[in-house]
Amino acid sequence: MPLLQFDTTLSPSSEEKTALADRVTDLYTTEMETTAGHVAVTIRERDPADLHLGRAVDGPIVFLDAEIRRGRPFERKRAFALETMAYVCETFGVPEENAKVVFTEHPGEHMMGVDRVGGEWDGDEEGE
Repeated sequence: MPLLQFDTTLSPSSEEKTALADRVTDLYTTEMETTAGHVAVTIRERDPADLHLGRAVDGPIVFLDAEIRRGRPFERKRAFALETMAYVCETFGVPEENAKVVFTEHPGEHMMGVDRVGGEWDGDEEGE
């Protein structure tokens, strides 16, 4: 039950937000080998004064805070981060220096919806 939270100085249209959510959900399900029904995505527009990154250059900034269930190998997380930021940078003209991903991993029981509580990831599951 991942929560993928984007904070950005971009001002994407509703259609662009939907396309971003759809694309990042597809990337997550592919790279993390899971299903899409439980993937949550937020996109928060911020004033440029709200986001700071020491290495940033002129241009929009995008941060992705990926709250995920613990257990996935580094290679899966890295592939998801790289594919997601490649899409964001190319689609929205974000300089690579201005893109950052942070993963926060939780025990399965910390990932829940109203109808279920997540279990531990074992690499052989249909859902999160």
